[in-house]
Amino acid sequence: MSMVKEVKQHLEETIIPFWKNLRDDENGGYYGYVDYDLKTDRKAEKGCILNSRITWFFSNAYTLLKDESLLEEAGHGYAFLKDHCLDKENGGVYWSVTYDGAPLDTTKHTYNQAFSIYALASYYEASKDAEALALAKELFQVIETRCMDRSGYLEAFDETFRPISNEKLSENGVIAAKTMNTLLHVFEAYTELYRVAGGDDVKKRLQWILDTFAEKIYNPNLRRQEVFFDAAYHSLIDLHSYGHDIETAWLLNRGIDILGDEKYTEKISPIIDALTEEIYNTAFNGASLANECENGVVNSHRIWWVQAETVVGFLNGYQRNPQRTDYLEAAGNAWAFIRDCLVDKRPGSEWHWETYEDGTPVAGRPIVEPWKCPYHNGRMCMEVIRRGIDVA
Repeated sequence: MSMVKEVKQHLEETIIPFWKNLRDDENGGYYGYVDYDLKTDRKAEKGCILNSRITWFFSNAYTLLKDESLLEEAGHGYAFLKDHCLDKENGGVYWSVTYDGAPLDTTKHTYNQAFSIYALASYYEASKDAEALALAKELFQVIETRCMDRSGYLEAFDETFRPISNEKLSENGVIAAKTMNTLLHVFEAYTELYRVAGGDDVKKRLQWILDTFAEKIYNPNLRRQEVFFDAAYHSLIDLHSYGHDIETAWLLNRGIDILGDEKYTEKISPIIDALTEEIYNTAFNGASLANECENGVVNSHRIWWVQAETVVGFLNGYQRNPQRTDYLEAAGNAWAFIRDCLVDKRPGSEWHWETYEDGTPVAGRPIVEPWKCPYHNGRMCMEVIRRGIDVA
């Protein structure tokens, strides 16, 4: 069976049914935790990022597959986002709520606002619900007026948008005032908003973010992105995040395509090509992608989202440069690793969180939690189907 057919079957027969089964019809939204033994905690906190990503997933799956049940699921997620995740008094989106929808972690994080915009824009495209678009535009204004300093987007805030320490998106022993990750996903959200609704204000911010990637995030000497920064965009750590670089390559490509600005296409295209080639040469072993490299030490675990982005990133690289048939082969091999090793073969499950380099699952990691959702793997499936490039 071809890769496109396999991936479509996997989306329709594994990923979609799994997430439909986590729907909470009593309290709204979707259950927030499934442990390694496939036990669902029906009273676990519900991450607002998780709910936004699920809403985005079902919205896009409906737009692609035209199955009305998917639009209904997207509407279920949208209702929970609107009624429980949005702070109606102070604006913005909470970090998490209780299982029955009361505010729990009232941190306001720029990353979280971005994913709600991503979900709302996609739900608007699927449903034509003008309220969803209006909420997306409100959150755009929240980010632009309450989540910035003079040089860019700050990260974490309290309930009333006073800046606080950024533990949530800092790792590897540093606390970052600004991160590549948040900037990337603000760009991704704004790209989606601009695609479905246009707007000169959104366009200008997309251009500004592209300039920031080119001039402050991308390291041309090392052909990689820096990850964690102080407030003035000085890198805090020697870290090469392989998954983020291959994801960034195709998301930047998507952005410049939708923006349609020749100046930015010329400016960003060499970065896209360099990131893709560097990841292929540095982190890909012919079958799968390592996680990251900190201070020269490689973490060789295979993480679910990194492998999903690998497939899309190398497909995108092949589309940009059809002579690079090695990229096409790499995408096919990465899918084969996912299919054979990352997909959990136990009935009623989805993907493992991570495996060792040889494909053996790392036991104990949850199947669902606030970060583990159908965003990366569901999007990979939809990108493979939409692009229609086959690997036998």
